[in-house]
Formats: sequence, structure tokens, C-alpha cells
Amino acid sequence: MGQFQQDAKNFGARKQAEAAMATRIAALQLACGVDLAHALAAAPTVRLQLMGRITRALERERLRGMRRHWTYDLNRHIALKQVLDMLREAAGIPPKRNAARAAKPNGARRRRDSQP
Repeated sequence: MGQFQQDAKNFGARKQAEAAMATRIAALQLACGVDLAHALAAAPTVRLQLMGRITRALERERLRGMRRHWTYDLNRHIALKQVLDMLREAAGIPPKRNAARAAKPNGARRRRDSQP
């Protein structure tokens, strides 16, 4: 019975990973017109160009979210960020840290009403 439960867990985890990858592939195709398999197998110079396109698409998505535009999709935003991290990892580039979090590693935020 233990082997059956382990197989069921493995199957569920594999299906969840495949669904996440399909989301990333679809988001990249819709936002940038780029195939993920092509991007991962591309030459380093081409990969850097594709990373620039994805970075710009991610920035546009971030701006849509900040403006509360009706076309903003949080799932697309997350998928684009994950794809960009995958490409950076494949290129050997360390992932960027958020500047706001780097400045305040404990997550503390300054309140507006406390400023003079």
C-alpha cells in the first residue's frame, strides 16, 4: 500500500509541474511570441536578446498591474518572471534581487505619516 501512495504522490507532483510549465510556455508565447524550448536552446547572444524582450514584457505587465488595468493578469506576470528566471539560470546569470527588499532585508517599511 505504501508504494501505491508514493506513486500517487509522484504522479500528482509530475502533473502539477507539467501544468506549471504549460502556463509558462503559454504566457511567453502570448506575451512575446517566443517558444520556450527555442529560447532555452538558443545561442547565448540570441538568449540575451530574448531575455531583453521578456524583461520588457514583464515591465509592461508590471505597469498594467500598477495602473489596475483590466487586462492585467497576475498569473501571466508570475509566469513571465519564472521564465525569465529560468533563462537567467540557463545563461549562468544570478537572479536579480528586488531593490526594495535588498535595502531593507527584514521587510520593514517606512510609514508615510512618520516622515517629517
